This record gives sequence, structure tokens and C-alpha cells, in this order.
Amino acid sequence: MIASRGTVVSVRGAVVDVDFGGEALPPINSALAVEWDRPEPLVLEVHSHLDPMTVRSIALQATAGLARSTPVRVTGAPISVPVGDAILGRLLDVLGTARDGGPELLSDIPRRSIHHPPPALEDGTSTSAVFETGIKVIDLLAPLAQGGKAAMFGGAGVGKTVLVMELIHAMVENYNGISVFAGVGERSREGHELLTDMQKSGVLARTVLVYGQMNEPPGARWRVPLTALTIAEHFRDQKHQNVLLLMDNVFRFVQAGSELSSLLGRLPSRVGYQPTLATEVASLQERIASVAGASVTAIQAVYVPADDFTDPAVTAISSHTDSIIMLSRTLAAQGFYPAIDPLASSSVLLDPLVVGEEHYRVAERARETLARFKDLQDIIALLGVEELGANDKLIVKRARRLQRFLSQPFMVTEAFTGTPGRSVRRADTLAGCRAILDGETDEWAEGSLYMVGTLDEAREKEATSTGKGRAS
Repeated sequence: MIASRGTVVSVRGAVVDVDFGGEALPPINSALAVEWDRPEPLVLEVHSHLDPMTVRSIALQATAGLARSTPVRVTGAPISVPVGDAILGRLLDVLGTARDGGPELLSDIPRRSIHHPPPALEDGTSTSAVFETGIKVIDLLAPLAQGGKAAMFGGAGVGKTVLVMELIHAMVENYNGISVFAGVGERSREGHELLTDMQKSGVLARTVLVYGQMNEPPGARWRVPLTALTIAEHFRDQKHQNVLLLMDNVFRFVQAGSELSSLLGRLPSRVGYQPTLATEVASLQERIASVAGASVTAIQAVYVPADDFTDPAVTAISSHTDSIIMLSRTLAAQGFYPAIDPLASSSVLLDPLVVGEEHYRVAERARETLARFKDLQDIIALLGVEELGANDKLIVKRARRLQRFLSQPFMVTEAFTGTPGRSVRRADTLAGCRAILDGETDEWAEGSLYMVGTLDEAREKEATSTGKGRAS
């Protein structure tokens, strides 16, 4: 018979050892409740069995003030969180407790364990439907898949969170499913801003926010993606609804696992990461899957430490994605927003059989032009554009205009820039890029194509600036 009670024998940050005095130990991943004298609850999750009497567990809340010999109660079940329509519009923590200042969740709400196997391989479905975002550079060069996984990689301060928030805004109009947002290691300010924005825009009614903030212990940050996934899986499996899963930032999940790995006494692996890095990332990513009748579309922001795209955490996450969106510090420094690198970004959907022959041809021409421009930049820096051949001069002229056309004002930055945001249909993006590559804009001022939506808007801007020039 499994023990019903134990006592704390050691505390090392988020890692707590519990002694059960020789009785049968609770199973791995089951929850333990600490019975201490604090008003806030403290939940532990069994991580491993150290010996026939002791388990090693991970705390999901702060352990400050926890003393040896404190009694611990065995719940007999894994951690479970509330799911279903009752939590729509709410902000939850890793244990499913409402943290938005609203009414407490009712006790009769259905709950679901955060530990679930991924769907069987034969039950999963793949899709080739393109998920339009309204963001030109993404829709042209790294189209997202309905029911696929996309990751946005970038260092600090290049615009990952802004891009995620813009995607939320862009998809409100076109998307009828449920949205689940997982804030993993988010700054409290960012979480508060997102909640306020969603309340103002009316999106919150069809969204669930799940947060494990930066100030919370590593156990909470490590498990909060599983809480968000569990909620998404319920809508997929029981309600048969399409789900948009947004995660910011998946690197913080890896980072929390690394902190816990050190506290658990494991020897570090490459670059100091946990030796179980690949397994932990796979166990999370494999659960993001679509089944017949309902899809889970995942968009994940991934912090790239020190802008090193060969970092083990970055490569482990990228191996599970369909679309890779790389953010470039160089482009951000030049003022091109979104600062998405058109040459490093890629998607499995960029195939003539999926997006069509015309889209594929325009995307390839755009890539070739931008790649040639990149090759020529050293020569331009040393000798100037005048030393190039006629053909290369033309390529540089068109690449510079294409670069500017792929920039775009965002809805979420409107309050800071004063420029109204733009959402552009894929057909308009293709038409604009085709016109630039065919030379229709060769005589336009480059500034006319910067931070606009469609080519028609750029044409109006060009006509206005030309008119002003003549008048002066």
C-alpha cells in the first residue's frame, strides 16, 4: 500500500527530498501537498525514487521557510489542471489557479492531468493548408502550416515578443478557434501588457493565458508549458476545436530544466545544459500534434543566447519545427521591422505543390536577389556601388527596394510609433514583390516602399513625395 504521509528531510532550492519511513513510495510524477503553516499552498511533484524510503521531488512554488520534518501528504494522483470553456478568458498559473483577480474557479470544473502521452502516430494528421498571418515576409518566405509548428528564433531585443503579440492580433480576424498562450519565464510587465491588450481588443473571451513568470521557481517555469498543452489538448480531443498555441519563450523552459538538473545533482552536458535536453524538448514538442477533425497550430518564440544559433537548446528545438523564422540583429539595427532574416528563414510549406507555382517562383526570385545583394555588400563597402557591373547594379537597386517593402508597421506598436498597423493578404504581398523584381519600382524613391502595407500604398506615397518635390 502506498504511503499516505511523509516528512521533509532536505531542501535545496526547488528540490525537496521526502522520507516515507519504509512504506511504498508514491509513483513518479504524482503530486505531494506540503502541510505547513503558511497560507499559500506548496505542491511538490515526485521526480525520482532515491532509495526504498525517500523520494526526490520538485517544488512548483517558492520553498522559502520550508523546514525539515514538515509533514507531506500524498495526493495519489498527478498534478491536474482545470480545462474546458469555464477557463476561457482567464489567466492561470502552473497549477491552474486563477491569477487575474477575477472570481475563483468552481470546484466542479473538469480537470485533466498535465502528463499525457502524445497521440499515436497513426492517429496524427499532417496538413498542407497555409495559415495566413498578414505579415508579408512570413507569408512569402516562411509560410506557416495550419496544424504545424513554427518557431521564431532571435537574441535579446530583436522583437520576438512583439512578433508573437502581432500574430495574436493578426489572427483574431481570420481565426475562429481557441487560443492558448503560455508565458514561460515571461517578464511580469509583458504578461500584464498582454492581458490588458487582449481585454481591450475583445480577444480574451476565446483565449486562455497560462503563466510561469520569470520571478517564479524553476519548477513552475519547467511545468507551465505542460499546463498550457493540457488545456489545448482538451479542446482538441474533447471539443474537437482547432487550437492556436502560442509559447513565449520556449528557451526559458530549457533554462528551467537546466537549473533543476544542477540542483538534482546531474553532471552537465554540452555548454552546461542538462544531459536530458533532447528528451525534455521532444516530450514537449511531440505532444503538439493534430488529429483528425482538430488541429493544434503552435507558434513559439525562442531566445537565442548570445545570438549563437548553434546553441544546443536552439538546435534541439528547431529540429521539431515546420517553419523556422530567424530574427536578425543586423536588420533590427538598420531599422527593418519585423527584423526577419529572409535568407535564414525557411518552411517545409514553401513548395510549388503546396503554395502554388507562382508563389514559389516569386519567393525563389526574391531569395536569389537578396542573396546576390548580400554577396555584393563587401565589394560595395570597399569600392562603392559605382564599381559594379550594370546587372549587379540592377540587382542591388531591386534588393534594396524589396528589403524595404518587406518591412511592415505593426498594430501592437501603433501606440509607440504613431503609424497605423498593416495586415497584408498573401496575394497582395506576391503582387508587390513581383512588381519590384520586374523593375516597376526601379525609379521610385526607396523610402516610398518602407513601412507600408500593399504596393498601392507605396505608389500613393511615391506620388505624394514626387508631387511635393515638383511643388518645391
